[in-house]
Amino acid sequence: MNISSVEPIPGGKVEGTIRPPGSKSLTNRALICAAFAQGASSLRGSLQSEDTAVMIDSLQKIGISVDQADGGQTLSVSGSNQAAPGPAAVDLFIANSGTSVRFLTAALSAAGGDYRLLGVERMHQRPIGDLIHAIAPVLQGNITADSPGGCPPVRIHSKGWNGGDVTVAGSVSSQYLSGLMMAAPIAFESSNGLRKPDGESMRINVRGELVSRPYVEMTAQVMKSFGAEVELMDAPSPEISLAVQVNHAGYRGQDYSIEPDASAASYFWAAAAITGGRVTVEGLQPSAMQGDVGFCEVLRQMGCQVESGDHGMTLTGGPLTGVDVDMNTISDTVQTLAVVALFAIGPTRVRGVAHNRFKETDRIADLARELRKLGAVVKEHEDGMTIVPPDSLSGLHGAEIETYHDHRMAMSLSLAGLRINDVRILNPACTAKTYPEYFSDLETLIGRAHRWSNTETDGGTTK
Repeated sequence: MNISSVEPIPGGKVEGTIRPPGSKSLTNRALICAAFAQGASSLRGSLQSEDTAVMIDSLQKIGISVDQADGGQTLSVSGSNQAAPGPAAVDLFIANSGTSVRFLTAALSAAGGDYRLLGVERMHQRPIGDLIHAIAPVLQGNITADSPGGCPPVRIHSKGWNGGDVTVAGSVSSQYLSGLMMAAPIAFESSNGLRKPDGESMRINVRGELVSRPYVEMTAQVMKSFGAEVELMDAPSPEISLAVQVNHAGYRGQDYSIEPDASAASYFWAAAAITGGRVTVEGLQPSAMQGDVGFCEVLRQMGCQVESGDHGMTLTGGPLTGVDVDMNTISDTVQTLAVVALFAIGPTRVRGVAHNRFKETDRIADLARELRKLGAVVKEHEDGMTIVPPDSLSGLHGAEIETYHDHRMAMSLSLAGLRINDVRILNPACTAKTYPEYFSDLETLIGRAHRWSNTETDGGTTK
């Protein structure tokens, strides 16, 4: 068969200005809040990608009107207090979108109805059991995950939530907690008419470590923008690392603007770091809702300069030195940092990201495998990895890079081709999950075209 591949062409310093598309994380959170709000909403700067497309498709299948304009960057959502599914169970295909399956599982269980959420093969290997276990005690009905290990497809038969506090584990994905948080106002407003004994609030407790805390804070901010009342309370007891109180206030339609995607911005800042260039990403500030702007601080520790102004954040590359860094709160940028580490002096140790093994692919083992192809020595740890680059650039070499259908593998590892000849990225179309125009935008920024080709394979062996 033929597999498309792309080979970035090395050149000089990368210098320029770019504005990435809207944040996937913010777009899908805003879609949930707008869909279950009283009144219409307009979401401006929305991301158009596979992950947002499957969310929109699912909402439309349950009776929510979502109209697109400006190439999908403006979404008009006619809110509803509750879903309006037909008499039979509704099948919702969510591909490999973690935000979609987790947010919809919580929201639809709170709203009530019969649903089956299913996706691609990899989605049916990604755990959702902790979320199912959290919902089951408060559900009027039943909810199951049908694949081994508590993975989708998810089946929901619900008449809404019956009240009571919710407890969820936080060590695998913060999206479980975010889904429950966004579902709470829906439960209050559903036809079930949830009323707690105290009448006005419910509490969600996080048991044990919580990964990716900035995404939870982002969820709270989006909810507040749509009229919900939510409060985060740190360590209320030895067993509970975080408690979230959601008061009895539903969502209201809003005109809402979405920031550019900070995870996507990391690739362009890294391009400047790797080449000693200077890149400005428009529309983001250190105060952005997305925690991944913190990636710039890691690059600063490695030797880069970071400036912020009215129009965005600018990174200037410099001589790079390896770092020892906990990336728990910015785990979506681990792959980007790993490529930057190839061009640093000394090893880079990444900590706190054990949960990365449960993403679109195993982002520790599979990332390590591809970095070794390029000439690095990589040691895996339970919570991350150590990357030891060769002593000089001549120790790095081109390779055919497998992406495992993971958009972030394709985008991050393509950056190695800005300095190394013959780095060929397989299946670049997988970037459609969150950034369909990534390779086109990278071409525009660097000022030269990539080399595109089809690679004929036979039984997994390249010819």
